[in-house]
Amino acid sequence: MIMKKFLSIAIGSVLLWSCNKNLTDKNVDPKNPVAVPSYTLFSNAEKQMSDLLITTDVNTNIFRLLAQHWTETTYIDESNYDITSRNIPVQWFNGFYRDVLYNLERSKTLIPTDVADAGQQKNEIAMADMLQVYGYYYLVATFGNIPYSEALNIDVTQPKYDDATTVYADLLTRLDADLSALDDAAAAFGSSDLIYGGDITSWKKFGNSLKVKMGILIADSDPATAKTTVESAAPNVFTSNADNAVFQYLSAPPNTNPAYTDQIQSGRYDFIVTNVLVDTMKKFNDPRMPFYFTLGPNGDYVGGENGAGGSFSSFSSPTGYDGGPGVFQINFPGMLLSYAEVEFYLAEAAARGWNVGGTAEDHYNAAITASIEQWGGTPEQAATYLAQPSVAYDTPANWDQAKQKIGIQEWLAFYNQGYEAWTTWRRLDVPHLVAPPEAISDIPVRFTYPTLEQNLNKTNVNAAGTAIGGDHVTTKLWFDIY
Repeated sequence: MIMKKFLSIAIGSVLLWSCNKNLTDKNVDPKNPVAVPSYTLFSNAEKQMSDLLITTDVNTNIFRLLAQHWTETTYIDESNYDITSRNIPVQWFNGFYRDVLYNLERSKTLIPTDVADAGQQKNEIAMADMLQVYGYYYLVATFGNIPYSEALNIDVTQPKYDDATTVYADLLTRLDADLSALDDAAAAFGSSDLIYGGDITSWKKFGNSLKVKMGILIADSDPATAKTTVESAAPNVFTSNADNAVFQYLSAPPNTNPAYTDQIQSGRYDFIVTNVLVDTMKKFNDPRMPFYFTLGPNGDYVGGENGAGGSFSSFSSPTGYDGGPGVFQINFPGMLLSYAEVEFYLAEAAARGWNVGGTAEDHYNAAITASIEQWGGTPEQAATYLAQPSVAYDTPANWDQAKQKIGIQEWLAFYNQGYEAWTTWRRLDVPHLVAPPEAISDIPVRFTYPTLEQNLNKTNVNAAGTAIGGDHVTTKLWFDIY
């Protein structure tokens, strides 16, 4: 199994040491390795990436709340958009730069030393770089302008913030180069790759699917580049749920589902589902309801009012709180990129008139079917769901109508992928979401720059905030133009 090697190695954060030549012995930690192999750093980056996207820790990831899939019970600050009291932006920012991107950068540096075969070196460097592109995608789509050209260099203590569009263009260039470098005839990481076990064919599909994801983000702001990007990748993307980029957690600490650790292991009952989600799914007779959340005390599905708090036992809650299967299950997998997600993006592309093979309806139906089956539903349930007039695609007359039809189903399918649900709402303004009455701001469309950065890199942070139109949660980023 691809997880065995993960359990046999000690994975720790990469630490940056400063040494005084007269106190050398004092600066040596006997409990941590002096050198870390490239494959360990790669494995760690994969896990840290998944953890960041899956955790329910409100110090780090509140995207399920921003997308209004979940709301909080007792402590309702984050449901009302207080993102600064817990320094959420700094946890997200540092988590990616320190635990994902820097580990991958070190892995790329060490691969030529650790691996003798030139073909394997090339594959592994390309895979590590592809994950860096994936990580930078989340940073630039969260903050806007970010440290990039001077990032990951420990000699630059105050890196400049690069223009988001420039960063994004370079990420797309890097991704193309990574895809071109992959060679099926050579090996790569093997069991140290905790997502695909070193399978190059799967990594090619992942890279092209990531291109579609990145292209669709800029469909409104740069339609020409978006169209070219998506059309070039479309023939080589995921073709079934078997291709999903999944991080499989285990049933033994410390490699358990972080959502389980946050809630079940900690004995917390912090989240219920919103009436926004429940009422929408009930309207569509959605077969995923029992996979998403539990029945309420009256034997029906009932959601709580967003941002209002409430008794945990009075509402439907995410599955797995009771020890059964579901998102809080101890070994529930982390989804990084799914076939359903890619098919929704292809549906959007086809609805815009782009040449991606098949019709918008074909991709829309495939996306919904894949989502229902991914969660445990049957093909028959998917067919029944799609046959409803309220769900059937029925060839909308124009893009505005199409994005309403596609967007609401995307938002529903991205349950437990809070970032993707939030970004769908940011891009398409679907569904129509309203901030809670007691919210301290409108629904955030970005994170503000971390307080720590504002204190230690003030000049560059201030310039970045000015460049994007103000360092506020309501400042729309470059791709969000409607």
